[in-house]
Amino acid sequence: MTAAPQPVRNDLSSGSTQRTLTAGAVGATVDYWSTLSMDRWTPTALKPVSLSMVTTVTPDDGQKVYLQRATMTAVPGNASQSFSPLAAQVDQTDAPGYLVLAPYSYSQTFNVGEVPADATFVTLQFTYEYLVQSTPTSSEFAKQTASDTITVAIAGGADG
Repeated sequence: MTAAPQPVRNDLSSGSTQRTLTAGAVGATVDYWSTLSMDRWTPTALKPVSLSMVTTVTPDDGQKVYLQRATMTAVPGNASQSFSPLAAQVDQTDAPGYLVLAPYSYSQTFNVGEVPADATFVTLQFTYEYLVQSTPTSSEFAKQTASDTITVAIAGGADG
């Protein structure tokens, strides 16, 4: 009799997840979801991950918050090993960046490419780099960075 494989953690098992991140004075609320159903997250499929973000700043003296760069790095793995990360995907714009202070939001879709056939999950590492105005009228900015990680199960992975 063989032991049943341990269930793989899947942050998108319900279809979406929401995270609250803090980077200095910046508070970010990020929603993640995929338009591809979880049973179709196979090793060879192109696996889209969408996100939507809005930020607040504390104290709010009227200064703006910009997202200068968003990066996603996908690292496939299974119970016994991590595989080489896929090439990072970056959305970067000229300074100061995309305005993300509520009510303005940022939305993007990154794609997770092919992963090894024996991968049972992929860890998605997100990095968000913000520029925050030092005062409402200033052209000087402070940089803050927030990171997040979500794990998504790969369907039809190795039986183990």
